[in-house]
Amino acid sequence: MKDKHIRFEFRRKRVARRLALHTERPRLSIHRSARHMYAQVVDDNVGKTLAFVSSLSKELKGVAKSGKSMAAAKAIGELIAKKAVAAGVKQVRFDRQGHLYHGRIKALAEAARSGGLEF
Repeated sequence: MKDKHIRFEFRRKRVARRLALHTERPRLSIHRSARHMYAQVVDDNVGKTLAFVSSLSKELKGVAKSGKSMAAAKAIGELIAKKAVAAGVKQVRFDRQGHLYHGRIKALAEAARSGGLEF
């Protein structure tokens, strides 16, 4: 278990280093827990959250059976794209927080791309 956590921390820091190079665009930050997913668009230059969606949001009530499902991830991706475009954001940096681009993270990213975000 210790090796798994060490690899995760290494990936998390590597992703953070790459994201720190391009601060001209807001960051689409993803957090994945065992039960829920959270996505927010953050402007790091100002330190302000422009859009936020989670599997606990009222807009997603009844969309998916569970907050940790692929259906919930797709719904979160579509809704965060809709809210970000409404806030005037088209291009973002994708911050996967060290998680592998696989499963729920990939489903959320592809739904956000189809919703109008570019990254």
